[in-house]
Formats: sequence, C-alpha cells, structure tokens
Amino acid sequence: MAELLKFYASKPNLKFLKKAAETLEQGGLIIYPTDTVYALGCLSNNLKGLQRLASIKDVKLDKAPFSFFMRDFRDLSQYVKPLDNTTFKLLKRCLPGPYTFILPSLKLHKPFEKRKSIGIRMAQHPIVVALMDLLKAPLITTSLHDQDEILDYTTDPDVIYERWESSIDLMLEDGFGGNIPSTVVDLCGSTIEIIREGKGDLELL
Repeated sequence: MAELLKFYASKPNLKFLKKAAETLEQGGLIIYPTDTVYALGCLSNNLKGLQRLASIKDVKLDKAPFSFFMRDFRDLSQYVKPLDNTTFKLLKRCLPGPYTFILPSLKLHKPFEKRKSIGIRMAQHPIVVALMDLLKAPLITTSLHDQDEILDYTTDPDVIYERWESSIDLMLEDGFGGNIPSTVVDLCGSTIEIIREGKGDLELL
C-alpha cells in the first residue's frame, strides 16, 4: 500500500518532501499536486522509475509522451537548444505557469536519446516548487486521466489514492485538485502551434 502524506493549505512540509525525494531517488513513483491537475511522476534520471511509469501508462519508454518538470531556466538550458529572443520572452511571460512547451532538445540521456524535442513545465504550485529544490534531476510528469469516459480528470484525492495506491509508492495530498490540464504549445516549428487548449491563457502566447 502506498504511503499517503497530507499537506494543508498548500504549505510545504519539509519532512514529507524529504520522504518524497528519497522515494523518487530509490526508483519510486509518486502522485503530487500541480497548478493544474494531480500528476504521476518519477525522476527523469532513474531508469527503474521510468520503466515502471511506462509500464503503468502502457507506452514504450523511448517514445513515451512524458514531460519534464524543470526547476528554472537554468535547468531548461541543459535540456533544450539555445532559444531565440522571441521564444525566450514568450517562455518568460508564461513560466512558471500552467503550460507545457514542446521545444527542440539537446542530446538527452538514455532512454530519451532518440528524442528531437522535449515537453517542459515549470511548477507554480508551492509543494512542487519546494520538492524540486530537493531533487538532483527534473521530475518526469504525466497527468492522471480518469477511467470515466465523461470525466477527464479526477479532482477528489481520496478517489485518486484508492485508484492508484497499489501502483505507486507515495501520494502527496493537498486537497481537491483541478480538472483543467496545462495548455500544450509546440514551439519546434516556424510558427506557434496549440496542441491542447488548457488552463494557460492563450493571450500570453
């Protein structure tokens, strides 16, 4: 059974966050709150965790559409190709925030070495922000889709925990989550392409 750690009013708890960081470093999978919906993730440099995550999502690891939670723009520069001035200003307007940007990637480590692009996010939720400060690598993130054909995302943390407790190691609970995912924007081409309209304001793009 997965461990459940409850936060209150989005206030980081260092003891809980250290537990989450240790779990991730050991190849664990955790569920955590974000500024959009609850997400499932592991460390981007931990093959054991990545393989488990790909298995749960029923995708091939090298082709899995996982995004990377970056701590800040310094982390970003280690994973994406140099940004032109226009793209940099766009990202500065929107991040941190409820957007996923797809950008041309530098040569990535295994198992992502065949990727030509990378989806990146920067946290706006205080719990994720505090957790990222304890991690040595970006956090792989994927949204928790609901099994219901009508509801895309479950907001009730009790329902989420009951559904996923046998598949994960730890859940960070911070009350009811959102039900609108991030806005996904592809910046790999010559023009901006909106892949998915979500919580992020399109007027900022």
